Amino acid sequence: MPTTARTQKRTSAIEPLRRARRREHSAEKTWFITPPDPRAGQLARTLKVSNLLAQLLINRGVADAQAGFAFLRPKLADLISPELLPGVRQAAQRIKLALTRKQKITLYGDYDVDGITGVAILWQILTLLGANVDYYIPHRIDEGYGLKADAVESIAKAGTKLLITIDCGITARTAAELAGKLNLDLIICDHHSFADDLPIAHTIVHPALDKSYPNPDSSGSLVAFKLGWAVADLFKTGPRINPQIRDFMLNATSLAAMGTIADVMELRGENRTLTSFGLSLLSDPKLPGLTALIESADLSGKGLDSYHIGFRLAPMLNAAGRIGHARLAVELLTSTSQSHAAQIADYLKSQNAQRQRFERKIFNHACQLIAKLGLDNPERKSIVLADPSWHSGVVGIVAARIVDKFFRPTIIINSGSNPAQGSARSIPGFDILAAISACSKHLVTFGGHKSAAGVTVLPENIRKFVDALEDYARNHLAEEQCTPKLAIDALTPLSAFNFESVSELQLLGPFGQGNPQPLFATKNVRLCSTPRRVGTNADHLQLAVTDHTNSIRCIGFRFGHLEKKLLERDIFNIAYHAGIDSFNGNSSIQLVIEDIQFE
Repeated sequence: MPTTARTQKRTSAIEPLRRARRREHSAEKTWFITPPDPRAGQLARTLKVSNLLAQLLINRGVADAQAGFAFLRPKLADLISPELLPGVRQAAQRIKLALTRKQKITLYGDYDVDGITGVAILWQILTLLGANVDYYIPHRIDEGYGLKADAVESIAKAGTKLLITIDCGITARTAAELAGKLNLDLIICDHHSFADDLPIAHTIVHPALDKSYPNPDSSGSLVAFKLGWAVADLFKTGPRINPQIRDFMLNATSLAAMGTIADVMELRGENRTLTSFGLSLLSDPKLPGLTALIESADLSGKGLDSYHIGFRLAPMLNAAGRIGHARLAVELLTSTSQSHAAQIADYLKSQNAQRQRFERKIFNHACQLIAKLGLDNPERKSIVLADPSWHSGVVGIVAARIVDKFFRPTIIINSGSNPAQGSARSIPGFDILAAISACSKHLVTFGGHKSAAGVTVLPENIRKFVDALEDYARNHLAEEQCTPKLAIDALTPLSAFNFESVSELQLLGPFGQGNPQPLFATKNVRLCSTPRRVGTNADHLQLAVTDHTNSIRCIGFRFGHLEKKLLERDIFNIAYHAGIDSFNGNSSIQLVIEDIQFE
């Protein structure tokens, strides 16, 4: 079989590392290699794992045996009791009252994966409890992010008595005030950053309202899961939750895991426990919508991990809101008909393909503008671009790709609407939400996180906003922050990698924010075969290297341009992830190159 075909057929052990294909390698990276820790040997003996795995645990702040056992063997029983979540008791009691009085409940969710899955979870639990419940998802382009006054008014007119936000609402003071005037009880369930002047609502459920809450980094979907759990507890007739609801809640951990991963939450503590259990159920999902989504993505029968969520399934769900309407994604996840769910999933797949075409076109256009305007100058500390032809539903993804390529805080704006809509992404260590807040006098609205945010701005104020943001970045972004960095777990000889040691690394998963895929480095390696450019555009590189302790095959996604340079150098250094590649029944260790240094 041709080399190109071989590189496209990866088992789940190596496929998660293919996300490197989308990264650009134009910026030279600074390596930070963690030195060996003297505690690793004792921890390894206690946990009965390799010294390498023990070192990786210590690198992640897990230095004692008890914490190590908990990290390597997460249990669903370790989930934090829902009653500890700030605001959940009062919210659950109000929902119980609505069920008792047969009042109409409307769930108002965000249009991203976190909001979509959160709405699907709570809607299903309330439906199983016999509630009169509907859901409302705002249109990304026509309405924008957050709880809107117009929507509140229409929801109240439709007879709703209790409105519950999911993954939004914590900054919606005007809309919350209107809800009170319309005698509409409002429960805000959110996890986003908030100011001191909170909206006036019946109850606010938010993990950061109480500094003692063990998981302030809960996703919006996990907050919804906990609220549904608390409501179900109120309807127990014995020591256990109704079996039908209990079965759904176990399966709903997969939905909450998807929201947690897609929203790039820290995969530590409770988040790690939840995602670990939720991912384990995706090999045989019991929810028709998840089954259809997985089948449409050609992932049936595979062991799914955080990569498959973040780069395969979540984009399909997000495509509903980016290109069309996110309500369709909720309909998929709450469907009880396998055939209907399959139709929706296939449609979302086609929408995602369209989103990818838009993304490529906008990204290429943005790169051309960056070169034309000189925004790639090293002295430049931020990148803000606007164009009336850019699709608002895709600008956030493009902003992330620009950050990957140029390593600067980036905001991409569709200036064709009024107000213009933009999405921001940042680099590590630079709080983009604080930066935007400092320039907010030029904006209509804004909100988000430290690493990602959204803005709306009048077209005539874009230039002022661009200048203000650049001034802020120049004053708050140190030179060393503008160089991409690689945090390397260990300097390792190639002999450290065999089937047993590489398989053991999977105990650290699921990988993601706060728990990255282990990254290793080996210095002074040599080629032991001629490198070959592979892939549709010959932009990837296959090579084999040796450090005289072992020889291992490697794949470098987006490293095709280094073919000649590698042939000209005797020795070089590599940073890489280690995995197992299987093809036609044969398995071998393979390193996925993250960076190459020439001395």
